[in-house]
Amino acid sequence: MRGNAFAIAVLLNIAFTIAEVIAGVISGSMALIADAGHNLADVLSLLLAWGASVLAKHPPSERFTYGLKSSSILATIANAALLWVALGAILVETIRRFANPAPVAGETMMIVAAIGIVINAFSAMLFARGRQSDLNRKAAFLHLMADAAVSAGVVLAGLLVVLTGERLIDPVTSLIITAVIAWTSWSLMRDSLRMGMLGVPDGISVSDVRAFLLSRPGVEAVHDLHIWPMSTTETALTAHLVMPGSQGSDDFLYRLAHDLEHEFAIHHPTIQIEISSGSDCALESEAVV
Repeated sequence: MRGNAFAIAVLLNIAFTIAEVIAGVISGSMALIADAGHNLADVLSLLLAWGASVLAKHPPSERFTYGLKSSSILATIANAALLWVALGAILVETIRRFANPAPVAGETMMIVAAIGIVINAFSAMLFARGRQSDLNRKAAFLHLMADAAVSAGVVLAGLLVVLTGERLIDPVTSLIITAVIAWTSWSLMRDSLRMGMLGVPDGISVSDVRAFLLSRPGVEAVHDLHIWPMSTTETALTAHLVMPGSQGSDDFLYRLAHDLEHEFAIHHPTIQIEISSGSDCALESEAVV
């Protein structure tokens, strides 16, 4: 169903984006064109996410020993860059409209944006099921619901244009939509770049993980602890555990992996056991990687 959800959402949003651009040009509404730019960015985002989800299933190889899981991180970086390109184009035209406001067909704005609410809400429902356990589905659901809210704003702007005849309402609405895109894309760029730099994922505290490992029976010290994202949904960990007089049984490692996944959502731990506290491990210093 995941592939079908992506396909249906992409086709619906492509059709609506084309219709919205045409309606925006005919009606003279920059707000509709701005919303179309946002929807186009969503289409590209869905395509990239869809492609990344397919690539992430690629099995490991001698060249890519983790498979292609990190393609989802590259997709988020590309998404953020595309959003900023769309943002710049929309912002230039919006500023021009402030200097020379054009007449706008408010009724057309309302009708087209209302259709957008229905399409985005329906598309969001395709990702509603299972979104609590799949961060990609949750992100798609929230993004599409936000788009429905933006379309609702365009409906309101169209109503105000009909009631007041004020031409500046349209570029003001476009500017608000642009600000929403900028805010969303900035946080996306920041988070994706952090993941690309192998930063610790949100929601995971290194100090908490270290304390958890030190609390395991027989563990005297922890060093060479690293936590990084393998993809937008999977997290890896490596660590050296100093356990004097113990070799660390398979059962200990199995239970440790199970607890790390359930306590911290760390899916791929790799643990090295050191049985002597005086082994002079070359990676013991926190300044060494």
